[in-house]
Amino acid sequence: MSGEAICDLDLRGVGDAVHAGKVSSVEATEAYLRRIERHDGVLRAYITVMADRALEAAKRADAELLQGRRRGPLHGVPIALKDLIAVAGVRMTAGSRVLADHVAESDADATERLHAAGAVVLGKLAMHEFAFGRPVTDGPFPTGRNPWDVTREPAGSSSGSAVAVAAGLCAGALGSDTGGSIRGPAARCGIVGLKPTYGLVSRRGVVALSWSLDHVGPMTRGVHDAAILLQAIAGRDPGDPSTRDARVADYTAELEAGVRGMKLGLLRRFYVDFPGLHADVKTAALAAFDELGRQGAAIADADAPTLDLAGAIWVTFLSEVYEFHRETLRDRPQEYGEGLRTRAWMGALVTASDFLRAQRLRARLRREVLGLLDRFEALVFPGQAVPAQRFEDLSLKSVIVPGSRYTNVWNLLGLPAVVVPCGFTREGLPVSIQIVGRPFDDATVLRIARAYERATDWHARRPDPEGWKLG
Repeated sequence: MSGEAICDLDLRGVGDAVHAGKVSSVEATEAYLRRIERHDGVLRAYITVMADRALEAAKRADAELLQGRRRGPLHGVPIALKDLIAVAGVRMTAGSRVLADHVAESDADATERLHAAGAVVLGKLAMHEFAFGRPVTDGPFPTGRNPWDVTREPAGSSSGSAVAVAAGLCAGALGSDTGGSIRGPAARCGIVGLKPTYGLVSRRGVVALSWSLDHVGPMTRGVHDAAILLQAIAGRDPGDPSTRDARVADYTAELEAGVRGMKLGLLRRFYVDFPGLHADVKTAALAAFDELGRQGAAIADADAPTLDLAGAIWVTFLSEVYEFHRETLRDRPQEYGEGLRTRAWMGALVTASDFLRAQRLRARLRREVLGLLDRFEALVFPGQAVPAQRFEDLSLKSVIVPGSRYTNVWNLLGLPAVVVPCGFTREGLPVSIQIVGRPFDDATVLRIARAYERATDWHARRPDPEGWKLG
């Protein structure tokens, strides 16, 4: 099997090929490393490539297979991690000068679990500064270019994770999501991105942005791949108290069961009728919901009035961001990029009264949405308001307002949310739908996403490497 053919496979395909002996883990790892060397100068998906360590891990994986030992579907599969997830002895920058020389002393819980599953870690991926900075194309930590059009951004903050997966620079990746940082880049780059239920995946060893909103989750080419990665990283961790109630399921057992008989709530007023929704995104999303209807799902309009106040609840986020960075901002402000520095200081303006009111609103919104989920198995709506934008057209308003509306509510509520590709705009840019489910019912969210995915071929399309050139 050629190197290019390996890199065009999804995660499941790579794992099956390694298990069947069609390709060794070393050969697969070498193929990805060659592709990174060939294309990452433009795409800028990686901050650190762990070539030697990856090849050593691949050799161990191959040796275990020769002994008849296979740890599972990730055995020998090359993946990569957002550069705020610790790998012992490897630099972890969080995309910032503040941590430019920081080396992690121990693995994150997610890293430990991936190693135990036999995965090969290729390297650490680009990201927006501390998961909250702005997209940049220069400086020490560029945030990556969209492989469908390298003049456009891949969204953030898990930008490198989305770029690497979509471009075939790894078989799958982990990102983090505090307000949409998995789902936004996944939607813009035409891949699957899952924000698991809050507390299902440990954040130990992950650089924090907002303790009550941070999630770690998979970014892959297909839904089955996301289920495989989630299975590997989910579970209780004594080092992260948020996982004390984690309820892990078998995420592939019912993946192909379909949606017949399911009731899905369409959040039409807040999302489909939003004036900022791009026309091509809306058309593709409505067609996707029609497809779920043809498969036997009953889709009805749903609404939660407090959605309109979700923006006000985000004072919680700003206050937690400021608290994490407070001392460093005071002592070394010049080491932060302007985009992060300015917004982090905003958190200093949040009063105790603001914070408490936000918590009351958050509780009210949770009651309303959980009430909807008593009637519906899941809620559906477009994945993002707009497709990928050109770098020169970006502004704070264009990046934050339309995008966060479609994602940040679900961080506030901690519910499982997945985006799955549903088509392309007239300019050839990917668009997605989003599916949100009940707490710890990530399996149903993935099942619905898979039902749609298997009726289409959007997930099988690949960006053309001939377009990965500048000038």
